Amino acid sequence: MTVGSGLPSLEIVTDPAHGGRWTSLRADGREWLWRRDGVGRADVAPGDAFVDAGGLEECVPTVRGTPDHGDAWSRVWTSERDGTQSVDCDRFSLTRTIHDGARVDYVLTADPGFRFVWAAHALLDLSRRATLQLPEAADARLYPSANGPWAEGSWPAPRGVRLDRFGPDDGTAIGAVVDASRACVHDDPDRLSFALEADGPPRSIALWRNLGGFPATDAYRSTGVEPMLGRVFDLAEAGPGDAARVPASGEVRWRLIVTAECSCP
Repeated sequence: MTVGSGLPSLEIVTDPAHGGRWTSLRADGREWLWRRDGVGRADVAPGDAFVDAGGLEECVPTVRGTPDHGDAWSRVWTSERDGTQSVDCDRFSLTRTIHDGARVDYVLTADPGFRFVWAAHALLDLSRRATLQLPEAADARLYPSANGPWAEGSWPAPRGVRLDRFGPDDGTAIGAVVDASRACVHDDPDRLSFALEADGPPRSIALWRNLGGFPATDAYRSTGVEPMLGRVFDLAEAGPGDAARVPASGEVRWRLIVTAECSCP
């Protein structure tokens, strides 16, 4: 599916047949999404180990944990002519509608009380000079290793680890979840912004900065900026206020807005 916006121009391409992944996010001739080809993504089925093909994954109801990267990435999505795409999983259904202007509206339907984390797990093709803007001094949870626990701190340097710069490969793989609803990536003259709107669920921006530190064998570089509902990567670790919860209506709605300009204060 392809959607164009106004100025600056922005185009989204998705692959409903293979997990609903965004395979392209292009603005003014620049491709923002990093991708890995030839990794066997076309052959996966629910229950398989995660296959990282890059792009933007819809991770729900968790990012880490079980199932790894959620339950939607390995399933076939259905598409409607109005731009709506949906997927049915074991305990929930997720629907998204991509509108002109790169506004994406989501609806998750499940039994009341169902808890989940959702992330637009966007792996970006960035230069070593790229930087990330988030609100100064925002509360942050630093994940110093790919699979370890978090430590509390403040953006941009929780526990003294500077995270607003991507930089050259150094053999590290660090994650963070920051209490914010907007993020802006600067890469030389180019800009890419995410804004997340939701009434009720906790909103955050996650960062995945893998500079050749993951996986343990055949490590590669992958850098992610991820608007989230929730405040943890692993739903199993979510405390009170750390995850979205389905209300009595049986629905949670939210909106993601992507623009090729800086929307941060």
